[in-house]
Amino acid sequence: MKMPVVIFCGGTGTRMKEETEFRPKPMVTVGGHPIVWHIMKIYEHYGYNEFIIALGYKGDYIKNYFINQEYFLHDLVIDTKTGKSDIFRNSKKKHDNFKITFVDTGQETLTGERLLKVKKYITTDTFMVTYGDGVSNIDIEKLAKFHKEKNVTGVITGVHPKSKWGLVIADKNNFVKEFRQKPVLGEFVNGGFMVFKKDFFKYLRPKEMVEVALSRLLKDEQLAVYHHEGFWSAMDTYQDVEELNKLWKKDPVWKVWR
Repeated sequence: MKMPVVIFCGGTGTRMKEETEFRPKPMVTVGGHPIVWHIMKIYEHYGYNEFIIALGYKGDYIKNYFINQEYFLHDLVIDTKTGKSDIFRNSKKKHDNFKITFVDTGQETLTGERLLKVKKYITTDTFMVTYGDGVSNIDIEKLAKFHKEKNVTGVITGVHPKSKWGLVIADKNNFVKEFRQKPVLGEFVNGGFMVFKKDFFKYLRPKEMVEVALSRLLKDEQLAVYHHEGFWSAMDTYQDVEELNKLWKKDPVWKVWR
């Protein structure tokens, strides 16, 4: 059995309240599909189709979407008196090949504790973790291989972030030569898409972010970074939602699946 993928889907997404007031951030749509669906399709493409979703804010919204997915895909007739329904399945519409474990990890729980709360559902020696708002054209198989070769407890994926602001480029005499709009920066940030051995749990504590546990790994020289030079984008603001939807129509770089 390939390792499961834990997805953090419990945050409130306060920086994009116009989208998350009535639904959780992972359910904000790109191209008509929730962003968490896009993330799951990336993993599924590489054969990783077992997911553990750590629920929190409006978690029932996420459950309902996947439980009722076939009702959204196909035409149906429903008898409201008896509750019976008939679905007219369209053979051209394919169902996703996901196996999902939904875990209520609390409304205000931090990511480190959310991971502790799903521990009992992880039965493999290694597992993957990611956030429910970031997409990439990362090769998941290469990431898993990198983790195995490094033989460390944890691997994070380093990605190049985009500047939220335009940069001013000036010469040595302080004359402005160029405005560079939201360039991709040369530094790396943790883009999610993480792999851990199960002993990572001994580094986790309640009421902490997962990044605190990563700092403990660092001190023990048990943390490595997989450099991804390709596409990566996180959905933090409403503007990010708009940009991802434009990309979906024009050039969905993260769409590695067919």
